[in-house]
Amino acid sequence: MTSTAQRLAVGDTAPAFTLTAADGSSVSLSDYAGRKVVVYFYPAAMTPGCTKQACDFRDSLGSLAAAGYQVLGLSPDSPAKLAKFTEKETLTFPLLADEDHSVAAAYGAWGEKKNYGRTYEGLIRSTIVVGEDGTVQLAQYNVRATGHVAKLRRDLGLDAA
Repeated sequence: MTSTAQRLAVGDTAPAFTLTAADGSSVSLSDYAGRKVVVYFYPAAMTPGCTKQACDFRDSLGSLAAAGYQVLGLSPDSPAKLAKFTEKETLTFPLLADEDHSVAAAYGAWGEKKNYGRTYEGLIRSTIVVGEDGTVQLAQYNVRATGHVAKLRRDLGLDAA
Protein backbone atom coordinates (compact mmCIF):
# COMPACT_ATOMS: atom_id res chain seq x y z
CA MET A 1 0.00 0.00 0.00
CA THR A 2 2.82 2.35 -0.80
CA SER A 3 1.04 5.44 -2.09
CA THR A 4 3.80 7.99 -1.91
CA ALA A 5 2.22 10.96 -3.61
CA GLN A 6 3.91 13.13 -6.18
CA ARG A 7 5.49 16.12 -4.49
CA LEU A 8 4.49 19.56 -5.62
CA ALA A 9 7.01 21.84 -7.29
CA VAL A 10 7.21 25.61 -7.69
CA GLY A 11 4.77 26.69 -10.39
CA ASP A 12 2.35 23.77 -9.93
CA THR A 13 -1.29 24.62 -9.33
CA ALA A 14 -2.09 24.01 -5.66
CA PRO A 15 -4.78 21.32 -5.32
CA ALA A 16 -8.15 22.70 -4.20
CA PHE A 17 -9.55 21.51 -0.87
CA THR A 18 -12.36 22.05 1.61
CA LEU A 19 -11.90 20.71 5.15
CA THR A 20 -13.52 21.06 8.55
CA ALA A 21 -11.80 23.48 10.89
CA ALA A 22 -11.36 23.12 14.66
CA ASP A 23 -14.41 25.38 15.16
CA GLY A 24 -16.59 23.16 12.93
CA SER A 25 -16.67 25.56 9.97
CA SER A 26 -15.71 24.56 6.43
CA VAL A 27 -12.54 26.16 5.11
CA SER A 28 -11.52 26.01 1.45
CA LEU A 29 -8.30 27.03 -0.19
CA SER A 30 -10.48 29.08 -2.57
CA ASP A 31 -11.56 31.19 0.45
CA TYR A 32 -8.08 32.72 0.22
CA ALA A 33 -8.01 33.36 -3.55
CA GLY A 34 -5.86 36.37 -4.31
CA ARG A 35 -3.91 35.97 -1.05
CA LYS A 36 -0.70 34.17 -0.10
CA VAL A 37 -1.27 31.08 2.02
CA VAL A 38 1.17 28.98 4.05
CA VAL A 39 -0.31 25.45 4.14
CA TYR A 40 1.59 23.35 6.64
CA PHE A 41 1.08 19.66 7.35
CA TYR A 42 1.89 18.20 10.76
CA PRO A 43 1.44 14.63 12.05
CA ALA A 44 -0.50 15.01 15.31
CA ALA A 45 -1.90 17.77 17.51
CA MET A 46 -0.63 18.00 21.09
CA THR A 47 2.62 16.14 20.48
CA PRO A 48 5.83 17.94 21.48
CA GLY A 49 7.18 18.68 17.99
CA CYS A 50 3.82 19.66 16.52
CA THR A 51 3.07 21.90 19.51
CA LYS A 52 6.45 23.64 19.11
CA GLN A 53 5.81 24.17 15.39
CA ALA A 54 2.23 25.43 15.91
CA CYS A 55 3.37 27.85 18.63
CA ASP A 56 6.17 29.11 16.36
CA PHE A 57 3.58 29.84 13.65
CA ARG A 58 1.34 31.50 16.25
CA ASP A 59 4.19 33.66 17.50
CA SER A 60 5.18 34.66 13.92
CA LEU A 61 1.62 35.22 12.72
CA GLY A 62 1.75 39.01 13.05
CA SER A 63 4.80 39.38 10.82
CA LEU A 64 3.56 36.75 8.36
CA ALA A 65 0.19 38.52 8.14
CA ALA A 66 1.93 41.88 7.72
CA ALA A 67 3.74 40.37 4.71
CA GLY A 68 0.38 39.16 3.35
CA TYR A 69 0.48 35.50 4.39
CA GLN A 70 -2.39 33.50 5.89
CA VAL A 71 -1.44 30.29 7.77
CA LEU A 72 -3.45 27.05 7.63
CA GLY A 73 -2.38 23.98 9.64
CA LEU A 74 -3.53 20.55 8.43
CA SER A 75 -3.31 17.22 10.26
CA PRO A 76 -5.12 13.86 10.28
CA ASP A 77 -6.66 14.77 13.67
CA SER A 78 -10.41 15.11 14.28
CA PRO A 79 -11.96 18.59 14.54
CA ALA A 80 -12.61 17.91 18.25
CA LYS A 81 -8.91 17.20 18.93
CA LEU A 82 -7.94 20.28 16.90
CA ALA A 83 -10.36 22.40 18.96
CA LYS A 84 -8.65 21.21 22.18
CA PHE A 85 -5.22 21.93 20.66
CA THR A 86 -6.31 25.41 19.53
CA GLU A 87 -7.65 26.23 22.99
CA LYS A 88 -4.74 24.73 24.93
CA GLU A 89 -2.09 26.59 22.89
CA THR A 90 -4.21 29.72 22.12
CA LEU A 91 -3.64 29.23 18.40
CA THR A 92 -4.95 32.09 16.30
CA PHE A 93 -4.99 30.55 12.83
CA PRO A 94 -7.21 27.80 11.37
CA LEU A 95 -6.37 24.16 12.02
CA LEU A 96 -8.03 21.84 9.53
CA ALA A 97 -8.92 18.16 9.88
CA ASP A 98 -7.63 16.02 6.99
CA GLU A 99 -8.83 12.81 8.61
CA ASP A 100 -8.62 10.67 5.46
CA HIS A 101 -5.31 12.38 4.53
CA SER A 102 -6.57 12.98 0.99
CA VAL A 103 -5.36 16.59 0.98
CA ALA A 104 -1.96 15.57 2.39
CA ALA A 105 -1.72 12.97 -0.40
CA ALA A 106 -2.67 15.55 -3.05
CA TYR A 107 0.07 17.84 -1.73
CA GLY A 108 2.70 15.08 -1.58
CA ALA A 109 2.72 15.18 2.22
CA TRP A 110 1.54 11.58 2.76
CA GLY A 111 3.75 8.62 2.05
CA GLU A 112 6.34 6.16 3.19
CA LYS A 113 8.17 7.01 6.39
CA LYS A 114 10.88 5.24 8.33
CA ASN A 115 11.13 5.46 12.09
CA TYR A 116 13.19 3.27 14.41
CA GLY A 117 13.76 0.77 11.60
CA ARG A 118 10.04 0.48 10.83
CA THR A 119 8.59 1.52 7.47
CA TYR A 120 5.00 2.74 7.38
CA GLU A 121 2.62 5.16 5.68
CA GLY A 122 2.24 8.49 7.40
CA LEU A 123 2.17 12.23 7.25
CA ILE A 124 5.39 13.88 6.08
CA ARG A 125 5.88 17.20 7.89
CA SER A 126 5.69 19.65 4.97
CA THR A 127 5.03 23.30 4.18
CA ILE A 128 3.63 24.57 0.89
CA VAL A 129 3.35 28.29 0.17
CA VAL A 130 0.56 29.10 -2.31
CA GLY A 131 0.74 32.41 -4.12
CA GLU A 132 -2.07 34.85 -4.93
CA ASP A 133 -2.51 33.14 -8.31
CA GLY A 134 -3.05 29.69 -6.73
CA THR A 135 0.32 28.28 -7.75
CA VAL A 136 3.00 26.82 -5.52
CA GLN A 137 5.61 29.45 -4.61
CA LEU A 138 7.61 27.25 -2.23
CA ALA A 139 7.43 23.52 -1.39
CA GLN A 140 9.35 22.12 1.58
CA TYR A 141 9.17 18.45 2.61
CA ASN A 142 10.54 16.56 5.62
CA VAL A 143 10.94 19.81 7.53
CA ARG A 144 11.98 19.88 11.17
CA ALA A 145 9.42 21.01 13.71
CA THR A 146 11.91 23.11 15.66
CA GLY A 147 13.29 26.10 13.81
CA HIS A 148 11.16 25.57 10.71
CA VAL A 149 9.18 28.81 10.96
CA ALA A 150 12.39 30.86 11.29
CA LYS A 151 13.82 29.10 8.22
CA LEU A 152 10.55 29.62 6.32
CA ARG A 153 10.65 33.32 7.15
CA ARG A 154 14.21 33.53 5.81
CA ASP A 155 13.25 31.58 2.67
CA LEU A 156 10.36 33.99 2.09
CA GLY A 157 12.70 36.97 2.48
CA LEU A 158 11.06 38.20 5.68
CA ASP A 159 13.18 39.86 8.36
CA ALA A 160 13.90 37.79 11.42
CA ALA A 161 11.53 38.51 14.28
